Amino acid sequence: MAAQTLSNVLGLRGDDPRLPMTLLEEVERGLPLAALDRLAKAVAPDDAGFAFRMVPRATLARRRKAWTTAHDAVAARLSAEESARVARLAEVWTLAREVWGSEAEARAFLFRPHPMLEGRRPVDVVLANEFGRPLVEGILGGLKYGSAA
Repeated sequence: MAAQTLSNVLGLRGDDPRLPMTLLEEVERGLPLAALDRLAKAVAPDDAGFAFRMVPRATLARRRKAWTTAHDAVAARLSAEESARVARLAEVWTLAREVWGSEAEARAFLFRPHPMLEGRRPVDVVLANEFGRPLVEGILGGLKYGSAA
């Protein structure tokens, strides 16, 4: 996955020559809340609650409140675990857009049950845990390179 494209999806600075390592460090430190908002809007623009699939509603509300009242930069970041979940979905989203050629078709793929995932939706498999991403990427790779998927 091109680090530049992933950085753009998450709304991070993309002019760093150490970009792959910078992305790793950003996830470890905690992505900004804006990265979550940006990804949720891209993947599920019609679902106002989609961000809560990655960060619990109460946690997100508490962080937003801390940011608006105290401008607490630490509170305005996701945890490392939440950031990893967001980055995982961002990687799959980026690949799906590349394979399908449009955001609408990538979205349709992610939200449609897939037989190779035992009828589960790719987005659900990716968000479930770190083992889901390679399964969905394998399907997308098969589509990209012309094998059964």
